[in-house]
Amino acid sequence: MDNFFIEKRIYYHDTDCEGVIYYANYLKHLEEARTEFCFKNGIDLKMFGQEGIYFVVARVEIDYKATAEYGDKIKITARVEEVKRSSLVFYQEVKKVDLVLVKAKTIWVCVSSAFKPRSIPDEVKNILSG
Repeated sequence: MDNFFIEKRIYYHDTDCEGVIYYANYLKHLEEARTEFCFKNGIDLKMFGQEGIYFVVARVEIDYKATAEYGDKIKITARVEEVKRSSLVFYQEVKKVDLVLVKAKTIWVCVSSAFKPRSIPDEVKNILSG
């Protein structure tokens, strides 16, 4: 599957007192890119939630390489690296032009309404394996 990305500008509310993006705000940007990735690929997370099927973040690994500042334009990528029975592994990067700011690996687990692991629906597996 192709590398998906969104572009955003860094606003004042994204930064800390030194004018650089606050480290925890990268989580928000990474989440937005994964959500847009799902929308683009026809994966309706809200519909699955209404059916008692949820995709929850179980783990995030982040390597901070450089910083972005107020006003900078960033690009956030999202691609699925691995699809298992009940989990997905996303690989993501945040870049400013060609400079990699952040590398991240996020693991989603598919769970039931009782928050117990369950198999990823076949339609999701088919989309992500294509």
